[in-house]
This record gives sequence, structure tokens and C-alpha cells, in this order.
Amino acid sequence: MRYTFRQLEIFLAAANTQNITRAAESLAMSQSAASSALKELESQFDIQLFDRIGKRLQLNELGRLFRPQVEALLARGRELELALDQHTEVGALKVGATLTIGNYLAVGVMARYMRAQPHAKVSLEVANTSTVARRVKDFELDIGLIEGELQSDDLEVIPWRADELVVFCSPEHPLADRATLTDDDLVQATWVMRELGSGTRQTFERGMHGILPDLNILLELEHTEAIKRAVEANLGIGCLSQVCLADAFRRGSLVPLTVPEYRNFDRQFYFILHKQKYRSAGIDRWMSLCRELDS
Repeated sequence: MRYTFRQLEIFLAAANTQNITRAAESLAMSQSAASSALKELESQFDIQLFDRIGKRLQLNELGRLFRPQVEALLARGRELELALDQHTEVGALKVGATLTIGNYLAVGVMARYMRAQPHAKVSLEVANTSTVARRVKDFELDIGLIEGELQSDDLEVIPWRADELVVFCSPEHPLADRATLTDDDLVQATWVMRELGSGTRQTFERGMHGILPDLNILLELEHTEAIKRAVEANLGIGCLSQVCLADAFRRGSLVPLTVPEYRNFDRQFYFILHKQKYRSAGIDRWMSLCRELDS
């Protein structure tokens, strides 16, 4: 072959950092060696993969075309290397998850993954849907677990498990003893909600069609535990995934409220993968463990 895996690693590092010095540092090599290897890769094929703007390297159209292929090739190479060397750490995986999934589901999956593969390295990044999707798209995460609806030409969106949002309040709230809430109850209530742009807020707003502009939203918070504490303190009522409310309902610190049947808060959790990323055995194992949560 007229290229080396090291040259391809330097290409990807430069694409990620947009700077040859930072790329070299990430690969524990000198700046001059990294720069020479990148120039040699381009000259071997008489191509240019980057637009050079001062010290900044910006992938050009050709570089963007080859980047997913290089990512896939290196992923296959790393997997082969790990399979050949039984004494090295296996199962390295970079996972991104949205807040509800990351805090209440993904940590348990990560523990099972690492128990099955004691030498595995797993990193878990918790962020909103748009951030997780962007980092999967940029090959910075191997797989994403999201709760928001997503459309992307670059990403494969795979249904994982069903979920449902539940309206809830404290046991002392005036609505706690109502058999079923009316739309008037929902409009007159004070709400403590997730922030705009979150998957939870997206589903909530869809379910509240027709009365959404009339709702009194007192607080918008980024963290589910903060919302639960605020509702326990009787600052208002909330609407979150049943996944993060189950323990509070069992303890009796919060109580579920029944809304009209036409207020539908059903939703889906999804896996997201880059369409051009090689699906390693580690990714397949992670997805299998996630699906076992329902069995």
C-alpha cells in the first residue's frame, strides 16, 4: 500500500483538531513529524486534503469525502489489533446519551458491559439530543442514545425502546387527588419543565397541542432531579419520563396525574450511528445489552 495507518491517524487527528500541532500532541509525536507525514500522504497521491489558512487546517471537499472511509478503515484495524493481542484492553467505546437515558439507563448498561469485559474502556458523555447527534456525525462518539426525534442524512436512526412522559405533582398539591385532569386544570396549573430543545420538552409540546400557548411555565430547568425537587417543594407540576419517576412514585414523594386520553405523551428512544462508520463488535454488544433492559 502507498499509505500507512500512521498517516491516516494523522489525517484524522488533523481533521478533528484543525491544527497540526494539536494533532501531533494527541498522537504523542513531534509537530514536524506529523506535518511531514501529512504532506507525504498528499504528495503520494498528488492531492490536497486540507485548505491551509495560516496555522489552521480546514478539510476541503476531497478531505470530507475520504474522512468517513478513513475512520472506518482505522476502526477495523484497531479491532483486528485487539483481536490479535489478547493481553491488551478490549472493548473501548465512546457513548453519548441524552439526559434521561444517561442518568437512568446508560450507566447500568455500562456496568454490565465492563463486567463482561473487565479490561474494557467505556466513556459516557451526557448532553442534549442535538449535541449527541453532532458528535456522532463528527465521529467523536461511536454511538448515541437519544430521546428526541431526529432527521439526518448522515446518521442511521434505529428505534430502541418505547417510553412515555408522565405528568406528576407532590402529594400535597391540590391536583393530587383528581381522578383525571381536564385541559382547564392543565392551563391553570403552574409548570416546572425541561428546557426548550430537549427531547422531553419536544414530546411535551407535541402532547399539549392546542393549549400550549396558554400554559403557565414558571421554571425551565436542564436537570430532571432539579425538576423533581422543585415539584416536591410544591412549586408546580411537572412532566418527565416514567423512567426517571419510578423510584419517586414508589416512595410516594411524587404522585402521577392522569391527563385526558387525547394528550398523548408516548415517544421512542433511539440509537444513532454514522451511516459510514464501521459497526464494531463493541457497538453491537452495547446495543444488545441496551435491548436486554426490556427483556
